[in-house]
Amino acid sequence: MKHQFSAGIISLISGILLSGCSHSTADLAPVQDFEVGKYLGRWYEIVRLPHYFERGLDEVTAEYSLNPDGTVKVINRGQRNGEKTQIIGKAKLKYPEKRPLTGELRVSFFGPFYSDYRIIELAQDYSYAVVTGANRNFLWILSRQPVMPQAQLQEILSRLKEQGFATEKLEYPRQSSAKEF
Repeated sequence: MKHQFSAGIISLISGILLSGCSHSTADLAPVQDFEVGKYLGRWYEIVRLPHYFERGLDEVTAEYSLNPDGTVKVINRGQRNGEKTQIIGKAKLKYPEKRPLTGELRVSFFGPFYSDYRIIELAQDYSYAVVTGANRNFLWILSRQPVMPQAQLQEILSRLKEQGFATEKLEYPRQSSAKEF
């Protein structure tokens, strides 16, 4: 299972490179005044656009912590058919010198190959985040809790549809509890 998850990340990188400007997210501003420290910790995947590397994956979480060199350690975990899987990567600010900081990062799960990680919406209290990549084929809604209030989720989905995301294709991974791995 671990190899399928890793192969999926390679597919993600290839897809981003091959997609070029198709459905670019360049018109979507990243969040401003981003605070890395507040973003650290566990996030639950509430909604995603489908991709090979997450096919059949439930109980999906992302855990962010600081590395000694200032980059962010990323641990993505999930379950597929009852089997636990995880992949470890790192993220770094895309424009670390820019002030105020923006929610634009680069993330890598495979050596020197980085992909865009753009936070386009973030609750003031950092309770939820909307993340995309370089194009609109990548989308995740993350929450600090395993479940989001339906009214809040529907408001976010309406905005995403207006922004050109294929909300009819979204997947809703099962999040039964805050299980530890």
